[in-house]
Amino acid sequence: MVDHMCGRFVSSHSPDKIAEFFGASFEGGDAPQLPANFNVAPTNDVYGVVQAHDGHREVQAFHWGLVPSWAKDVKVGYKMINARSETVAEKSAFKGLMKKHRMLIPMDGFYEWQAGGDDAPLTKAGKPQKTPMFIHRKDGEPLAVAGLWATWRDPKAGADAPWLHSCTVLTTAANATMEPVHDRMPVILPEAKWAEWLDPANQDVEALRRLLVPADDDLLEYHPVSREVNNVRNKGEELISPASDAA
Repeated sequence: MVDHMCGRFVSSHSPDKIAEFFGASFEGGDAPQLPANFNVAPTNDVYGVVQAHDGHREVQAFHWGLVPSWAKDVKVGYKMINARSETVAEKSAFKGLMKKHRMLIPMDGFYEWQAGGDDAPLTKAGKPQKTPMFIHRKDGEPLAVAGLWATWRDPKAGADAPWLHSCTVLTTAANATMEPVHDRMPVILPEAKWAEWLDPANQDVEALRRLLVPADDDLLEYHPVSREVNNVRNKGEELISPASDAA
């Protein structure tokens, strides 16, 4: 059901900046103001962009790790941080969401771990350590990553329990740029496709699936970073610095 390709990413912009970039609004109110996070991990809260039937886009906060409405426990979300675009329309946890609950997940970039060569330091098990890579747009603009969202209420907590809004990242085959690092990548949508993807009135699943393709080969670049990113407790900006510059 799930592949764990995209397991860490960077989200450093304020909701107002995200809203400006995506032509949306951020109402605030009870919505949390999330701190800049240069090492977003599963179960963290993240910002997402959704669209109402009247065309209005809004920035909202979501729990990363999709919890379907029928789930008995929130912990199921850890297994649903990613969904494969090739099969998402057939899987019970996702197929209904493909019709009505699509979103964009803003990322400044994401991390992936490249298999180590013969000269790499060894793990305790004697295997070459993997090298973390920070992957981002060449022009520095945010990535608009395709995602799905759901609402869930703890069945053990009663009718007055709060609703949890959660999300998953859609992945696809790697493009030529990503292939040396990993055979999968997040689905990154160009601005020309945002409206089609976000429109909740658009329920043409086959047409929507045709949007879920690898990004252009010239969109992204990457560099190695410090293995400090391996520890989810580390959240600072220094994590995206090239390894030779990192402390």
